[in-house]
Amino acid sequence: MKKWIVAGVAVVTLSGCAQLTDYNSAVTTPPPSALVGNWQTFGPQKGLVSPQAQASLIVTASGETLDCRQWQRVIAKPGKVTLLDGDWVNVNNQSRVMPLVLEGSTLHYDKLQLQKVSQPTAECSDALATLQTAPVAVKKPAVAGEEPKKKHHSGMIYTQKK
Repeated sequence: MKKWIVAGVAVVTLSGCAQLTDYNSAVTTPPPSALVGNWQTFGPQKGLVSPQAQASLIVTASGETLDCRQWQRVIAKPGKVTLLDGDWVNVNNQSRVMPLVLEGSTLHYDKLQLQKVSQPTAECSDALATLQTAPVAVKKPAVAGEEPKKKHHSGMIYTQKK
């Protein structure tokens, strides 16, 4: 058993993969202008829980991001763009590191294929506004069929749709 552990550690060490130990250690880096903007999935994607689910990624010129997933609720995770071992990556507030690969006009990100759009969805815009007013979550009047936004301790915004 110990041989397998030692072999595993040696492989990881020799592979040269760098890891970020936590979200705060990632340096926010302004991304290339081609990555800046609002990105959105269209149609079913294997990286989403349902064919009806939708994902958006908002990338600002300063390198701040918002990964926004919508299906029966909205889950929004703030993050930041950084350059890691020569590759552009998004590091979310849960220290998850995901490459940002632009091929033509398609952004490959977290098992998703996203296209640039002029503006984010209304739900993602709301989540972004809520995060920008942090640490105090803004309470808005309830919309029919929707519970108020709740800020989770991890910094994610959840909105339940009925």
